[in-house]
Amino acid sequence: QVQLVESGGGLVQAGGSLRLSCAASGRTFSTYVMGWFRQAPGKEREFVATIGWSGASTDYADSVKGRVTISRDNAKNTVYLQMNSLKPEDTAVYYCAALRKYWGSRRTSDYDYWGQGTQVTVSS
Repeated sequence: QVQLVESGGGLVQAGGSLRLSCAASGRTFSTYVMGWFRQAPGKEREFVATIGWSGASTDYADSVKGRVTISRDNAKNTVYLQMNSLKPEDTAVYYCAALRKYWGSRRTSDYDYWGQGTQVTVSS
């Protein structure tokens, strides 16, 4: 099993930046594809970004492409989400998730493990 703990959320003005971190327990972090999702009030949880086992492959939702960068440090068991040029519509709880079996999924149902989430609020 993998336990995931997000951090780095907070309140930021529009146009600002935040860096989210997700620390994973265990010695098998590098065997998991990692993803970031978000959920705004009253909305379904949606895909933000995903990164492959080595970090060489990434995929982004169109809504964040060009503003967000996902990265990972397998030596530190941590995945990051650097968010720039933040907009009020980026306000949500951000979750990291781990997927064991394959690369490329944007579906929440495919991910095996989830963190508890971290709140990001962008003021206009």
